[in-house]
Amino acid sequence: MVIKKVTDEAFRKYGRIIRGIDFSGLVEGLKSTPLPSDVIYVPSDADLEALPVFEELQTKEYGELPIQIGYCNGDNYKLNALEYHRGSEVNVSPQDFILILGLEADVTDDYTYETEKAEAFLVPAGVAVEVFATTLHYAPCTAQEGGFQVAVVLPKGTNLPLDKEHAGYEDAHLTAKNKWLIGHPEGGLAEGSPMGLIGKNLDIRE
Repeated sequence: MVIKKVTDEAFRKYGRIIRGIDFSGLVEGLKSTPLPSDVIYVPSDADLEALPVFEELQTKEYGELPIQIGYCNGDNYKLNALEYHRGSEVNVSPQDFILILGLEADVTDDYTYETEKAEAFLVPAGVAVEVFATTLHYAPCTAQEGGFQVAVVLPKGTNLPLDKEHAGYEDAHLTAKNKWLIGHPEGGLAEGSPMGLIGKNLDIRE
């Protein structure tokens, strides 16, 4: 894959670099979170949410709406799926990492998406990015040996278990609170996960 930088003009339709907020404490705090050989996701981490940046993000970035800070850590090279939320996601890491992104506008009426439309972007260590609510994304990809520890900031409650059954049209792709998922058949997702990605399961090494 061609891997662009988040400073490239091409990134502007997917997100933006956040300026004016000090993420140094969060970056340091992430270094104490687990770093497995696969991928783990924790929606909300009390230690990270106790940092001063939590209040600053909630006030400035999310306009005083309740938020959560968790993390997605591990070692990964493939797309596997795409998801989106009703609300932006903020990411920052002590390591370089790569995001594979697409546009929700390119999802068809029957909730399929052609993976050849996705683009990959390198996010440098310590640089915080806002991934817009209209941007398709999933777990980060590894940009350097040793994997990644990426903060995931979202509206409070996102990615928690659902309370009700969901079926039909977009609703069938709701797999957790505020998480709509489009999986790839070769993505290794749990049985019964909603599919819809058409084309190659993208690999940043290829």
